[in-house]
Amino acid sequence: MDYQTLLHQLYQDFNARRIDAVLAHMHTDVSWPNGWEGGYVSGHEQVRAYWLRQWREIDPVVEPISFEAKSDGRIAIKVRQVLKDLAGQILSNTLLIHIYTFEKGMVRTMAIEH
Repeated sequence: MDYQTLLHQLYQDFNARRIDAVLAHMHTDVSWPNGWEGGYVSGHEQVRAYWLRQWREIDPVVEPISFEAKSDGRIAIKVRQVLKDLAGQILSNTLLIHIYTFEKGMVRTMAIEH
């Protein structure tokens, strides 16, 4: 499977707020970091609720910069994350590493490294 192409599309869908398109590529028991409030959320409904709650408060845009396939099968992506308030003012502009694992072609986990 071409995970780089898939992940590029997922970031595009996230930035366009197409939740169902992103969730369609996530394992039903996905473990997803709550980078905004802390901790993790699990499963499609918790991820959906987290993103909807987040988008009511801030406007995040995340763009992949580079991809690295790890020897253990994980994919590490350097991303630029720009957070704006709802008026369009930049709150932060940060480089992060997102690390993905896959199960049966679906995103199983994602972790954030600073």
